[in-house]
Amino acid sequence: QVQLVESGGGLVQPGGSLTLSCAASGNIFSIYDMGWFRQAPGKQRELVATITRGDSTNYADSVKGRFTISRDNAKNTVYLQMNNLKPEDTDVYYCYAEIVDKFRLGSPVEYWGQGTQVTVSS
Repeated sequence: QVQLVESGGGLVQPGGSLTLSCAASGNIFSIYDMGWFRQAPGKQRELVATITRGDSTNYADSVKGRFTISRDNAKNTVYLQMNNLKPEDTDVYYCYAEIVDKFRLGSPVEYWGQGTQVTVSS
């Protein structure tokens, strides 16, 4: 069994910063791409940022220059550093990871965290 656990969400004022973390645990053989999506009520989940095992990154245009994604492969953890936050960044943020289960070797399977609320408001 594989699990993703997120932390670091909360309430922050406009212009402030937050760092989200997402740790994968369980029967992990290897992890490929990791990343973050966000979703507001009644809207589609949208990509925020992704990072490959080789540290290649991709960002949504709306967060470029403000957010930084990184990962620690030794800890099976992905991070999202969010700076200069805006009210429109308010959403539930979900992490995901493409993981090969050690007891089900083969193509990686996509796993998702439970979501963490980020609220940007004065």
